[in-house]
Amino acid sequence: MADWPVGISTGCFYHTPIFDCLEFICANGFCMLEICSSPNHLDYHDEEAIRRAAKLIDNFGMEAYSFHAPFSHDIDISSPDEEKRQYARREVLTAARAAATLKVRYFVFHAGPEEALNCPPKERLQRMDYAQLAVAEIAEECRRLGIGFVLENMLGHLFLGRIRDMLWIFGAANTVNAGACLDTGHAYLSGSLHQVMHKLSGHLKVIHANDNLGREDDHLPPGKGKINWRDTLEQLENIGFNGAFILELSGEGKRPPTVILEEARRARCMLREIMRDIALATPPTAIPGHHEINS
Repeated sequence: MADWPVGISTGCFYHTPIFDCLEFICANGFCMLEICSSPNHLDYHDEEAIRRAAKLIDNFGMEAYSFHAPFSHDIDISSPDEEKRQYARREVLTAARAAATLKVRYFVFHAGPEEALNCPPKERLQRMDYAQLAVAEIAEECRRLGIGFVLENMLGHLFLGRIRDMLWIFGAANTVNAGACLDTGHAYLSGSLHQVMHKLSGHLKVIHANDNLGREDDHLPPGKGKINWRDTLEQLENIGFNGAFILELSGEGKRPPTVILEEARRARCMLREIMRDIALATPPTAIPGHHEINS
């Protein structure tokens, strides 16, 4: 049933320590969070800071639903350079342990480097193999830590940005602990949001809800771009999606936090209104053996 909870990523405040914005986020009505791994926001290497954040989130009655693994040009699990691969591996596994301390449900991971690569076919195949081996290891470590693991669809121009490569990794990694996080903005820029949703439907656990104007990865609030959200939510209902929406909005520019959260609230209300309409338009399922009593 289309009644999905809507939370927010703290990434819209990635330049601010998490301890300085949790109360403000809570006061604006958001209790479900995805935690950003930016070192200036929350250093996942600092175990004391992670424990402090976990306690503060609990004190505010909030839930750390997911944790976004670190991503940068330096974190490349597919690199032909073993030293670079091992560095990426250590960083991601350290972040996974931080996510477990926060008691998140899902650890969100970008499976490829944050850059387009024009590599020869032999290197590409090697990189694909390195990526699936790393995904298998990280997913297994998440299972051991008691948290879920989801791969996020990346922008189409990036290495592993094609959905068929993402699906190949699911199969090659040979793990049942890997699901998918659908970034609506990334999928829309790929040319077919609905096709991406359909292909990921068997793996889908989390939605990163953001919008854009069809040219750049703007991370606008849903409703501020060109995505047709009614059609999107209806398709999610049809494929039986059963997870949560995380508003993943831009923290760039000089917009005050009050404006960011006001936009987030409006986006949440818009999404929830569409969910309400879909739910009310769907007849309740009859219970076998029960019959309506006619008066």
